[in-house]
Amino acid sequence: MDNQLRLNKFLAERLGVSRREADDLIASGKVLVNDKPAVLGARIDKNDKVCYNNKIVKFDNEFLYIAMNKPVGYVCSRRAQGDAPTLYDLLPEKYQKLKTVGRLDKDSSGLILLTNDGDFAFEMTHPKFHKEKIYKVELDRDLSPLHQQMISDYGIDLEDGKSKFTVIREEEFNDRKHFMVVLNEGRNRQIRRTFQAVGYRVVKLHRITFGKFELKELKPGAVEEIPKTLIEKR
Repeated sequence: MDNQLRLNKFLAERLGVSRREADDLIASGKVLVNDKPAVLGARIDKNDKVCYNNKIVKFDNEFLYIAMNKPVGYVCSRRAQGDAPTLYDLLPEKYQKLKTVGRLDKDSSGLILLTNDGDFAFEMTHPKFHKEKIYKVELDRDLSPLHQQMISDYGIDLEDGKSKFTVIREEEFNDRKHFMVVLNEGRNRQIRRTFQAVGYRVVKLHRITFGKFELKELKPGAVEEIPKTLIEKR
């Protein structure tokens, strides 16, 4: 029993999905163990043959973690959306099977993580883990102190709930258009929608940190592997 592994954990790690998504795959009948439909809660070892969509899922797996500086104009999906290319067009072949950890919209840039480790992706994106993200934001006009306080201290009501994050002026700019935003959530276009709700348009949105991972000097479009020692310290 000590050498056995829960099937959903095995699938999550090998397919780059969450354990809940792995359970959904098992329940759908798409997963076979030793040529028989898998059952929820099953355990396996290296002697078992696991197939997903009629393809063998290898037991041995090397996890990869990379950081990328996503340029503006690229989407995070595998398929291009209209005329917008995908960030996978920029990735070397060895990273093509990795999945993004969360997303940045087409008009945003900065740090995006990719991996084939489903548990890592889940821990970095699920709200219960409260992974802090920091963005540089430029607005189309000066932000009033009142609106800054409303967003930071009270939050703004959006259609999917209250949005609250810390808004800090960037000292290097002598205006009230440039700010640092510290966010612990990750709702779709949350920063843009929050400022829009009080009458501002986000001109630039650039993520510089995600949890303990930092963009640093990585150039637009470039990638670098994250050492496993840093992953262990997350």
